Amino acid sequence: MVDEFERFQYAQRLFEQRRFAPAAKELEAILASDEGKGRADVRELHLRSLYHSAQLNKAEAVARAIIAEDPADAYAVVVLGRTLYRQRRYEEAEGYLRRAEAFGISTV
Repeated sequence: MVDEFERFQYAQRLFEQRRFAPAAKELEAILASDEGKGRADVRELHLRSLYHSAQLNKAEAVARAIIAEDPADAYAVVVLGRTLYRQRRYEEAEGYLRRAEAFGISTV
């Protein structure tokens, strides 16, 4: 049986190979497990995988959930802004992108 650490390493390799959708699926399985719940490293890579695989509705939901738990999570704020922008929700995106810049993160 494969443990969660090995699964996470596998998902990281998928992400590095730019196989974002399979990485997201693997990470979803990890997050659904008892060991994966609440792991910030898994959630961040999951969010990145969703964004890069253009699963924008899921990326938006995950980013919003992360921000609800930690409003100072600058990375989630950036990804939410970019996700909204990619969905052509420019006005809504602008607020999050400005907030990310206030954190000192370039959004260009």
